[in-house]
Amino acid sequence: MVPPRRRGSALAPSATARSVSDHGLDAAAILGALPDPVIVIDRSERIRFVNPAAEQFLGSGAVALSGSPLADFVAPHSSLTSLIDSVWRVGNTISEYDMLLEGPRCGSRSVTILGALAGDEEDMLVLTLHERSMAEKMDRQLIHRNAARSITAMAAMLAHEVKNPLSGIRGAAQLLEQDVDAPGRELTQLICDETDRIVALVDRMEAFSDHRPIEREAVNIHEVLERVRKVAQSGFARHLRFVEEYDPSLPPVRGNRDLLVQVFLNLVKNAAEALPGSDGEIILSTAYRHGLRLALPSGEGRQHLPLMVSVTDNGAGIPEDLRPYLFDPFVTTKRNGTGLGLALVAKVIGDHGGVIELDSQPRRTVFRVFLPVVAQQDGIG
Repeated sequence: MVPPRRRGSALAPSATARSVSDHGLDAAAILGALPDPVIVIDRSERIRFVNPAAEQFLGSGAVALSGSPLADFVAPHSSLTSLIDSVWRVGNTISEYDMLLEGPRCGSRSVTILGALAGDEEDMLVLTLHERSMAEKMDRQLIHRNAARSITAMAAMLAHEVKNPLSGIRGAAQLLEQDVDAPGRELTQLICDETDRIVALVDRMEAFSDHRPIEREAVNIHEVLERVRKVAQSGFARHLRFVEEYDPSLPPVRGNRDLLVQVFLNLVKNAAEALPGSDGEIILSTAYRHGLRLALPSGEGRQHLPLMVSVTDNGAGIPEDLRPYLFDPFVTTKRNGTGLGLALVAKVIGDHGGVIELDSQPRRTVFRVFLPVVAQQDGIG
């Protein structure tokens, strides 16, 4: 619930507010209808008002938020602090675009923040937060799906046109091996090894040409992440620290357990390979996010994607020039990488009807996956 207007605060009735009231409207109700978080703080930077969107964003109710320091809900040394100081000092409306806002309950979110003074004595500051739009998330998802589809025909062609000749080349090299000396056998073995490597690459690409609908069931996402963590810590990530930040109340995901294990194992492996050996850390977190819907390709309405899974690492980050193309095939930051891992992740998440997005800065790279959950009336098949 949005708290009532306080006398003498930034929400005290102005001429405009009285005009709104004269028409049977309430200013607090109008703020409550806004989809963007609105937070009002005083000069001591204590919260004096939040609308429902801000309650959801900060992960706490209006009663708990009212009178609390904003610093309790925002990470120390946040860029938001300098923005607030600038508004108090300069007095003008100030906007900050694509600010990374972090907090103990809101997680890490990329937002545009607008700060403006209010009240007769300008003793209140109104902060309006605008997260990346749903349209942008959907546009990104469509790009990722198209990137995966772009190599589907290529995969089918390679499987037929490349694997068969490679089999003949390998067989010929094995026959030659019987009649050559030691240096010659070294060369024929090189031919066999390289043909095996190319066949393995084509086999990986064949996954993109599988058009069969995936088999879905109710999947506990925390069991998937626990399996991924155990596999990682017993192998490639044994030297790293894992942190688990789970919401135990989450409903099950509507998906394929094995494919989801593959997706998150790939993301964790990428994170592990990006980390230093000494203080590397991977954070696995889950949360419920209201409001994100994705238009279905069939045009049959929109799918709600409330379940968010994040894989965060404290590595050096992804180069800025690669970020827009990271889910495209054959794009990789690894010296010996094929660039198919994240393209396959995008395909699998797309097959689930979900969204994957990336935020990367030095010492903090976050992959977020948004997935549909099992509705009570769902028939899983």
